[in-house]
Amino acid sequence: MTSPILVDRARTRKTPVPIHAVSADTLKTTLARLGKAHAQWAKSNRFTAGEGQILTLPDGAGGLEGVLFGMHDAASRKHDRFAVGALPLELPEGLYAFASMSKATAKALGFVPDMAALAWLLGSYTFGQYRKQTGSDVRLAVTGDVDIKALTRIADGANLARDLINTPANDMGPEEIERAARDLAGPHKAKVRVIRGDALLEKNFPLIHAVGRASVSAPRLIDMTWGRAGDPRVTLAGKGVSFDTGGLNLKSGGSMALMKKDMGGAANVLGLASMIMASGLRVRLRVLIPAVENSVSGNAFRPGDVYPSRQGMTVEIGNTDAEGRLVLADALTLADEEKPDLLVDMATLTGAARVALGPDLPPYYTDDENLAAAIAASSQAVHDPLWRMPFWNAYDDWLSSRIADVNHITDGGFAGSMTAALFLRRFVEKTPAFVHFDIYGWTPKSRPALPHGGAAQGIRALFDMMSKRYGR
Repeated sequence: MTSPILVDRARTRKTPVPIHAVSADTLKTTLARLGKAHAQWAKSNRFTAGEGQILTLPDGAGGLEGVLFGMHDAASRKHDRFAVGALPLELPEGLYAFASMSKATAKALGFVPDMAALAWLLGSYTFGQYRKQTGSDVRLAVTGDVDIKALTRIADGANLARDLINTPANDMGPEEIERAARDLAGPHKAKVRVIRGDALLEKNFPLIHAVGRASVSAPRLIDMTWGRAGDPRVTLAGKGVSFDTGGLNLKSGGSMALMKKDMGGAANVLGLASMIMASGLRVRLRVLIPAVENSVSGNAFRPGDVYPSRQGMTVEIGNTDAEGRLVLADALTLADEEKPDLLVDMATLTGAARVALGPDLPPYYTDDENLAAAIAASSQAVHDPLWRMPFWNAYDDWLSSRIADVNHITDGGFAGSMTAALFLRRFVEKTPAFVHFDIYGWTPKSRPALPHGGAAQGIRALFDMMSKRYGR
């Protein structure tokens, strides 16, 4: 059994090693308090309190007496609220605690105890499924005003999403996505219903079937429910494309290399569902995951094909590499049939979103002004970056087809994320509170609390918004 990463300081007999958070402005004062020997040690090691700079302070007997950690001032544009997330993987094994500081110093550094504790939890993550790892026991002692259980539930949800995305497609196909949903459902007594293979046609999910039928692993729709029937209904839909070759519109090798992450929407809604259920939010939760692999074989769907959708609209296939919106269309139609109080979809949908906003800033789309404002407020509050983009109605006509009700892509290169969002909105007719997230699901370069690899994006903000809206 692994040791808890966060420890209640009042419940441990062990004296933690103090971490002294300092900026360039406070370094001199801190070193004066720590004494001449440590001041000289810092000078000899050229410690200047740069953001993320770490210096261990020896105790004269070969042990560790303290740690200096550099931070930008809160007023700096370079200030990172999650900077302390770099510490867990850099420090020697042991128990640590942030040294006490005045309110003025904490404000100047932008140091918030619960945010620092969450950064520590998120920064402790490693993905070691395929190689031997020794694992270091680096723990943080926190005061009683930090809710260890609540923060651990959030980190567990984020790390679940990370694990699922990081797992390669040979071990995370449609069947394994289903197993992950069942594994999550079990401890919370959630119910899981799955429609697989040709049963998708019998139950009227033709687009999910068309996209996934070329794979040796049958396409499926995973439907998980939890909570009391009378509580507000929240439905999460996540794109679960376990691997995307591009289909007959085959991707290049370079474009295909990261396509294990194309189920990042499914991973993130499962991570969010974990937070919701573990926290006991007062909602009737439904999670819908169309889980498919977009493969190439003799029965693969083709550009120019026309398929019916669950909603009844016929869809012309403009490009088989835009498959995510097709499987989501059937899932969103099912969700919309019961008109939930809130409908959220998450998908690693378009490269256009990355071109516009980069890997770190996922766009979201909604016509509900109150919902948009609540998401934006929570995004700021918990430092989970998101950016609202418009459902620009003038572009809806770009999805027109000469032979079907709609083409699922446009024939131009403009506004790719917007037109994908507009396509999905066509399948939500009854639910006013609908929001679509076009996430990347990946961190290309490690940063504090954000290791390279699978990323949880938007789900901390959504959980914060739902907690305020629905309570526990």
